Amino acid sequence: MRIALDVNGGDYGLEPNIDGALKAAAELPHDIILVGREEQIKKALSSRGYDTLPERISIVNATQEIAMDGEAVEEYRNNPDASMSVAAGLVHDGKADAFVSAGNSGAMMVAATFRMKRIKGVIRPAIAALLPTCSTPSLLLDAGANMDCKPVNLLQFAVMGSIYMQTLLKIEKPTVGIFSIGEEECKGNALVHETMPALKKLGLNFIGPVEGRDLPPGKVNVIVADGFVGNIALKLYEGTAKAVFSMLKEKIVEHLFYKISALMLKKVFVFLKDKMSADIYGGAPLLGIDGIAMVCHGSANSRAIFNALRVSADLAASGMVEKVRARMEELQPVFESLKQETK
Repeated sequence: MRIALDVNGGDYGLEPNIDGALKAAAELPHDIILVGREEQIKKALSSRGYDTLPERISIVNATQEIAMDGEAVEEYRNNPDASMSVAAGLVHDGKADAFVSAGNSGAMMVAATFRMKRIKGVIRPAIAALLPTCSTPSLLLDAGANMDCKPVNLLQFAVMGSIYMQTLLKIEKPTVGIFSIGEEECKGNALVHETMPALKKLGLNFIGPVEGRDLPPGKVNVIVADGFVGNIALKLYEGTAKAVFSMLKEKIVEHLFYKISALMLKKVFVFLKDKMSADIYGGAPLLGIDGIAMVCHGSANSRAIFNALRVSADLAASGMVEKVRARMEELQPVFESLKQETK
């Protein structure tokens, strides 16, 4: 596969992107296209001992970049030669099979939508984030792209999320739940109540509403929600993991006996930290885009970038986009009917 990487994306600039790309080129059988200011990229490579381009590494020059804290549409329009937009254009033009960025996630949604386009029939693409659980990871979508949704959006999220879990994690019939404030169908807001009857008719393995405490045990494989609720859940998940490890560390250093015990349990702590880290998944794909676009956390390190490149290549090779396209075409009459009912 050929994977385009926006080297300007993220809070830490070139460094983690370059290091993640070099690791990917050395360990994976894929071509990595570094998209950004060519002079800066070559300087960064030279500082790492590469006076010529390493094998399977190429550069596409892009003279602008999108600010992490900028307004998404404005940044996209004002920076037509931004590395993020150029990387998305490479996928659209068939010069790359996927692109990865740790940049402004809103601008990435705009760039991917305008440059790569949506799969026919998809109303709104969604950010699909894998959550670590006590069992198989669960997929939460939307994780922050669409603040206000209609029932038809959640139906499409459920379909795309199921295909993603079938394709990437090889789960034959992924269970699907709708995020709510209780397991009883009488609870929830208007969006939950309006969406549930249609979800039951889609032929998915829908088990009903799930609440926040059902996420860590991994009760369902796919959780659908609007982007506002989904992003709150995702950030709470991340913050809780950091807080737990912080409290453990604070307690361990209080007493010599605790320090000795911690040394004996070091492998356990390393396992837990690794399992709870978002780095092992790399990023979250934009499902519904006509191609593979992987959104990484702004604080992504080189390990996260490496894994994002790895997973995006796996998705590009899996034919997931084609599977989503076929299913969306098949279900189009259902979606059109629901759009009319909820106008």
